[in-house]
Amino acid sequence: MPSMQSTLGDEGIAEELAESQRQISIAEFFEKNKHMLGFDSGARGLVTAVKEAVDNALDASEEARLKPFVRVKIEESGDYYRLIVEDEGPGITREQIPKVFGKLLYGSRFHKREQSRGQQGIGISAAVLYSQLTSGKPAKITSKPKGSDGQRYFELIIDTDENEPEIQSESDTPPVGRELVGTHGTRIELEMEANMRARQQLLRYIKHTAVVNPHAKIVFEEPGMEDGEELVFERAEGASLPAETEEIRPHPHGVELGTLLKMLAQTDSHSVSGFLQGEFTRVGKKTAESVIENFRDRHFGREAAWRPPRPHEEADVKAAVEEAVANKGADATAAFAERVAEKLGESDRIPHHQVRAVVAVAAEEVEDESGTAFGDTVRENAIDAAWDAITDDRVSDLYELVDEATSTRKDDETVRAIAERIAAKFDGDEGPDRATEKRLREYVSRAADMTEEREDATVGETARENIVEAVWESMVTVPDDVPKIRDVANDRDAASELLEAMNVTDIIAPPTNCLSPITADLVEAGLRKEYDADFYAAATRDADVHGGDPFIVEAGIAYGDELDAEGSAEVLRFANRVPLVYQRGACATTDVIKSIGWRNYNLDQPGGRGIPNGPVVIMVHVASTNVPFTSESKDAIANVPAIEDEIELAIREAARELKSYLKKRQSLKKRQKKQNVIASILPDMARKLSEVTGRDELVIEDSMARIMNNVLVEREVEDDTVTLVVENHGSTNESPKLTDIVATKPENLSNGASAVEMDGEWFVTWEPTVGSGDEAVLEYTVADDVSFDPVSVEGIEDERLTNNT
Repeated sequence: MPSMQSTLGDEGIAEELAESQRQISIAEFFEKNKHMLGFDSGARGLVTAVKEAVDNALDASEEARLKPFVRVKIEESGDYYRLIVEDEGPGITREQIPKVFGKLLYGSRFHKREQSRGQQGIGISAAVLYSQLTSGKPAKITSKPKGSDGQRYFELIIDTDENEPEIQSESDTPPVGRELVGTHGTRIELEMEANMRARQQLLRYIKHTAVVNPHAKIVFEEPGMEDGEELVFERAEGASLPAETEEIRPHPHGVELGTLLKMLAQTDSHSVSGFLQGEFTRVGKKTAESVIENFRDRHFGREAAWRPPRPHEEADVKAAVEEAVANKGADATAAFAERVAEKLGESDRIPHHQVRAVVAVAAEEVEDESGTAFGDTVRENAIDAAWDAITDDRVSDLYELVDEATSTRKDDETVRAIAERIAAKFDGDEGPDRATEKRLREYVSRAADMTEEREDATVGETARENIVEAVWESMVTVPDDVPKIRDVANDRDAASELLEAMNVTDIIAPPTNCLSPITADLVEAGLRKEYDADFYAAATRDADVHGGDPFIVEAGIAYGDELDAEGSAEVLRFANRVPLVYQRGACATTDVIKSIGWRNYNLDQPGGRGIPNGPVVIMVHVASTNVPFTSESKDAIANVPAIEDEIELAIREAARELKSYLKKRQSLKKRQKKQNVIASILPDMARKLSEVTGRDELVIEDSMARIMNNVLVEREVEDDTVTLVVENHGSTNESPKLTDIVATKPENLSNGASAVEMDGEWFVTWEPTVGSGDEAVLEYTVADDVSFDPVSVEGIEDERLTNNT
């Protein structure tokens, strides 16, 4: 059977194939690839839809400077599940509602270098798309902008062929049951094919969102709850809105070559300096000059600087210049040559461009003095003559540099051989002894290879690198004008050299006003709010840069017996305040946590690698203007070395505090064990001693405090006078807080104590500072018949306290 190719011929098949080609919309693409957005199953699809809707609500509220209040409700609806998410945010205007919910890749944040939860404009519209694909039902949206008169209601789907919203119903009066609960905000209702098999992930997402957004209140209701029953995640006390962010320009460090070429093509600047200052953050005039100097080194290379001949040496600059100058008169020529030699002799090392500058100045001075003109040809001849005299013995200069750069084990013959071969490379080059660092490295490598081959010597990699560094440092940056922007934009190699110059220049870290980190205090507050633990620690790193985008890493740790002690630690991963629920094993955060040696921090880690075991929660938050996710579903952070390094440093900073706590806790357990042993023996000893001596039995508690170096608290009551005594038998100063509760008003309080009445009782509060080996005394008066409870003592561990009240 003949093939289509043979039937139609080459041109026919090409035309037929061309007719079948057509552009597809982004909505149509994701319609067939919904798994890429996190909608690969009914269980996960529900979690992802909740995530996208809640993220939208939080972002909108924060942008309007409103403390977020989000209600999430999931209910069964026949064969489907109905998801309702409502916020009390700023609302959305009538014109924007269809585009926000019915058009993929529609948003206001994609081109902004500013931290936000969503940037691509895919999330919530992808949830709408998943809903209509699985249930065939439209999204139902109600919104009322803050300050407007009425609510606006839409029912819409996405036209996947055109990636445009298709409005099926629109009204100024929402149907009964679909009105907003609050006075302003947005409500979205989606029906979808889903199930509750991922209930734990869903609950974990809501809880983790509450941890990382301590300023937000979230109410959650799921199928199976009684009417009126709901999970409420309250705001942390005192938690304020995140700091407002500002859009910034990219930072020079980490910008990629393709991005730089695009920026060069689009800029209005004509000069490299103007481009750097106008298009990047943290680049002023001085920093731009540093970048340009490094650019010169890479684009033009540096000039070798040689020592000028000394009076006793054969080479003579003055004589060489005199011989090169003709027809200018003996006196003027001698004065000119002497002036050149004198000025060159003032410098320790001379590059070619400095010779040119010296000759020009000398010529102008002698012209003014003698009236004899030294034209361009004469000057060029003088430059060549002076440069030949200066470079007459490159070998001696290089010998000195190579000798200092290599170990003392290198013999004189080897050092000289290397120096001669490098000198030959400079001598053979056209131009004024210029070389890039790359070319210099080639010179040194070739010279070392030949020396090893012919002199039977060894020149290792370290020695070669030291020689390159020594010679490069002796060379001088040239003053040549750098190319204009249009020339750099059209020259990929020049753009690459500019990029390298930007990366090696020390530039102050990017501003953090484009980021809104949680801050260490609120990281700890979020953990305290949702996890009942004994210990909390948090750390927030300084800003760093990846791909021109600044980022900040924060870490938190909670530890305590009330947490789940079975199996591995609970890992909380966040990016821009959003929990990362899935793909834990593909995330850079998980990889870093696994790579840390947790045994060094007193946690159990079988095999010395992997997630540690025990009752511990490890939290990591990455805040960035552009988080590098591994996929469109934004479930895992890519393995970017700069980000991984910061994650590790943040975790270790918090983990050091955990190590101190666990070490102290272990010490206190040993102390308590010792105290228990002594406490079991001491009463018998006191009784025996009393029997032998005939004296009253010792007060065991006082003796115990002294033996264990504890802090002892005692109360004595005589008539109407109460005396509290704090004795510090420890080795450091202590500042405990004591609270004594009495039923009648205390009078005549001493030593800085205070009393406050609450609910018919008086709380006497006293915070003395007691030095090692000292005691502090508080006295006050009360009615004779008052009874007392034990004094409450804060600020001292139970194992180091003897409370005899």
